[in-house]
Amino acid sequence: MTRKATIIGGGVIGGGWAARFLLSGWDVAVFDPDPEAPRKIGEVLNNARAALPALADVPMPDEGQLSFCATIQEAVQGAEYIQESVSERIELKHRVYAEIQKHAPKVLLGSSTSGYKPSQLQEDAPNPGVIFVAHPFNPVYLLPLVEVVPSAKSDPQNIETAKEILRDIGMYPLHVRKEIDAHIADRFLEAVWREALWLVKDGIATTEEIDEAIRMGFGLRWGQMGLFDTYRVAGGEAGMKHFMAQFGPCLEWPWTKLMDVPEFNDELVDLIAGQSDAQSGHMTIREMERIRDQNLIGFLRVLKERNWGAGKVLLDHDARRRAAVPDPSADSAAPLVMAHIQVLPGWIDYNGHMTEARYLTASTDTIDAFLGHIGAGMEYVAAGHSYYTAETHILHLGEAKLGDRLTGSVQVLGADDKRLHVFITIARNGEPIATLEQMLLHVDVNAGRTCPAHTDVLARLMPIADAHAALPRPAGAGRHIGQRKS
Repeated sequence: MTRKATIIGGGVIGGGWAARFLLSGWDVAVFDPDPEAPRKIGEVLNNARAALPALADVPMPDEGQLSFCATIQEAVQGAEYIQESVSERIELKHRVYAEIQKHAPKVLLGSSTSGYKPSQLQEDAPNPGVIFVAHPFNPVYLLPLVEVVPSAKSDPQNIETAKEILRDIGMYPLHVRKEIDAHIADRFLEAVWREALWLVKDGIATTEEIDEAIRMGFGLRWGQMGLFDTYRVAGGEAGMKHFMAQFGPCLEWPWTKLMDVPEFNDELVDLIAGQSDAQSGHMTIREMERIRDQNLIGFLRVLKERNWGAGKVLLDHDARRRAAVPDPSADSAAPLVMAHIQVLPGWIDYNGHMTEARYLTASTDTIDAFLGHIGAGMEYVAAGHSYYTAETHILHLGEAKLGDRLTGSVQVLGADDKRLHVFITIARNGEPIATLEQMLLHVDVNAGRTCPAHTDVLARLMPIADAHAALPRPAGAGRHIGQRKS
């Protein structure tokens, strides 16, 4: 059954929430009285469609249905989760909550607020226990962090349910244990923002020079190591204690204007806006969003390869999706569907088709899943044994394009205690687009030579081989380059 989320407020943040839920397979209902909301959300959604799938190594679910509603009552009907992203005016939020809870009093209600505490949001609410802060970061469809902030009136079980929903759509819920104005992350941003305004106002640096200082220096460190780990490394082998001893005293020096705010007047606004326009005004906001998204994809993919920081969230999300795929029957008398694959943006060549190397990627995903299925997965490899690919033959039968959903299936052509002969079919909508025939040898990794597979692996493998022996031999099996089709 399709799940439904309701988005109240369709601006930049609301549109990002809508995209995140939609691309995670949820139906989404949006309420926003702005007549331009469908266009604005459509543009955000187009950016998300080009970006979010590039972070996944398993197929995205089918996109949910998007609807725009004329009333809050219509929007919240049947919703499992509601996210409010209206303007930062507490009286407006209270009016919206009253209308929401008139029609859906028990539905989880998260707020995207960056400044208000949940206890302020809950004032005079019919059911304060379901209201909490769920503060994301732009672009919501790419950045995983969401600060989840409850109050004393929040039902703990509701908060846990909300966190699980957020994990299901690929986000990292950071549970903020105590209410505080501006939560956690924006407290840092506020401090940096104040210092930046003073540097521009006092003529010390331009907006471009400040941005270069961030993106050429500490911004790169923070993006993958945060603040405290960065400073721990800066302390050298002696670690954080040495860093604190060396740099702690400077905190008493009058370097900053952290507690002093420049006068916010037209002169300052014009100064900042003028420099900002000169810095990047040659690009539209949509162009800058697309550049930002592509850069973020690159950063996040690198972190994912290293199972580090935000990349770990992406790996965990892939694992959740893989766990939802049914495990094939071990004695199935049919090729086993072992992998569900989606053609990602980085898989496309200059012809607009899936590049040849990615057929090997798809094959590797398929055979790795099969090896895990018979008990020869990563734990087996860590213990010193593995199946090595000795030979591969690829036959291209069709073309895969961006977004295509593929399956990878395995038919065992032969097996003994040291060898595994398989035929892999990569298919789209049940039609093969490529086949790969492989011979794998079982190896003692430390000794560097073949050896018999463990008995428990053979106990899982051989019943599959026996079942597959009754299957017709695939037409492409045993082919060689230049051989005519029969």
